[in-house]
Amino acid sequence: MKQQLLNDYNTSLSHSGINGERLASRLDELSAIGSTEDGGSFRLAFSPEEKQAKDLAASWMEEAGMIVRRDGAGNVIGRLEGSTLPGRRVMSGSHLDSVPHGGHFDGPLGVLAAIEVAQAWKDNGEQPPLTFEAVVFSDEEGARFQSGLSGSLAMTGEINLEEKAGLNDESGRSYEEVLSDQGLDLDSVRRAEEDFSDVEAFLEVHIEQGKRLEKAGLSTGVVEGIAGPAWLKVTFTGRAGHAGNTPMDDREDALIAASRFVTEVEKIPAAISRTAVATVGKMHVKPNGVNVIPGEVTLTVDIRDIDQKARDEVIRRTKAMAQYIADDRGVATSTETMMSTPPQPVPEELLALGAEAVEKTLGTKPYILPSGAGHDAMIIGRKAPFAMLFTKSRDGVSHHPAEWSSLSDCVETIHVLKVLTEAVMTQAQTKNQGGNIS
Repeated sequence: MKQQLLNDYNTSLSHSGINGERLASRLDELSAIGSTEDGGSFRLAFSPEEKQAKDLAASWMEEAGMIVRRDGAGNVIGRLEGSTLPGRRVMSGSHLDSVPHGGHFDGPLGVLAAIEVAQAWKDNGEQPPLTFEAVVFSDEEGARFQSGLSGSLAMTGEINLEEKAGLNDESGRSYEEVLSDQGLDLDSVRRAEEDFSDVEAFLEVHIEQGKRLEKAGLSTGVVEGIAGPAWLKVTFTGRAGHAGNTPMDDREDALIAASRFVTEVEKIPAAISRTAVATVGKMHVKPNGVNVIPGEVTLTVDIRDIDQKARDEVIRRTKAMAQYIADDRGVATSTETMMSTPPQPVPEELLALGAEAVEKTLGTKPYILPSGAGHDAMIIGRKAPFAMLFTKSRDGVSHHPAEWSSLSDCVETIHVLKVLTEAVMTQAQTKNQGGNIS
C-alpha cells in the first residue's frame, strides 16, 4: 500500500512539518492490522485487531510528544499541553475500527491527520498556545453490535448502557463480555464521561465517501453539517387474493400502492432542500407468493438532512404521500417512526474558519458540502463546537476494499487541518486577551 500511495505523490506537499512519506508509512502499517484476503480491512470493535491499531496510534502520539491516556470506554487520547492557554483545548481525531471487508481510509485518515499536526509542531520546534488532543474513538462503525459511536457517546455521557448491556455480537458474546476482553466494564464506560466546557472546537478529518469532490476536481471540502437520519416504517395493507381469479378492477393490491409510493418519495427531497435525501432501502411483501396478490407491504424510508426543519418537512410530506396513495388505491396505510437523530449543523464561525483555511492553504475556492453519514463529530458536536474536513474519495467508494484517497489529497487536507487548528487557537487567544486559563 505504501508504494501505491507514493507512486503519484507530489513530494512538494511535504512541508511545514507535514510529511507525506510518514503518512504513507503509517497508513500502510495500519492496513496490515486485520487485513483481509480481498485487500480490505476488518478491525472489529473491541477486538485484538482494534486494540493493536490503537496501541500503534498511541506510540505515534508519544513520538509526537503527546502524553497518552486511555479512558474507561477504550478511547485513546494523546495530549499536547498548550503554552499560553493550557486550560483551553482543541480536539481532533476519528476511529480505527472498521466494517467487515472495509477500506483503509475511513477513520484512520482522521486519526493520523490529528497526530500529524502534533508531529509537525514538534518537528518545527513549536508548541501550540492551546492544549491539543488527538483522539481515537472506540466502536464508531457499530459493526459488532449493530450499534456504533460507543466511544464518543461514552465520552459525552450520552451512552445508553442499559441498551448496550442487552446486545450480543454474531458469536453470541455479550457487550459486557467483549468489554472485559479489554479490561473494561460498564462502570468504566460510565466513568469515561468528560466535561467539554473547556473545548474550543473538535475538528475531524474524514474521507468524503461520495463523489462531489471528485466531480469538482478538488482534494478537500468543508462540511457544513452532519445530516440527522430519521427512519420511517410504512405499511400498506390491502387484500390478498388469487392472481388468476381476481379481476384487475376488483383488487386491493398493496404492492401497487407501495410501488407508486417508492417512485414518489424520490421526488420529495429536492422540492424542499438541496441537501435532503430519502431512500427506500428495505421492503417485505406478504404473502410473497408467485400467484398471490400482495395483501401487505412493509417498507422503510431513510430520510436525512442537515437542517432539522427541512428534514421534518420531508417526513411530513412522505407520510402525507403514503396516505394519499393509499386512499387513491383503496388500501390502508400506517407509518411508524423507528428512529430519529437530530441533524448537527457546523457553527457558522467554524464553517467560515474552515473555508478561510482552504483558501489560505490551497488557494482554491472553498467547496462546502453536507455529510450524509454520521461521525463521532456529530456526537461531540452536541457538547462542543465542531467542524469537519472531507478528503476526496476515488469513485465515491467506501466500506469496501477498493476505498481509496490519493496521498496528495490526504496531505492537502492535513495542511488545511493544521491551518484551521491554528486559526481556532489564535481566535481563542484573542477572545481571552492572552490570559492564562488553567
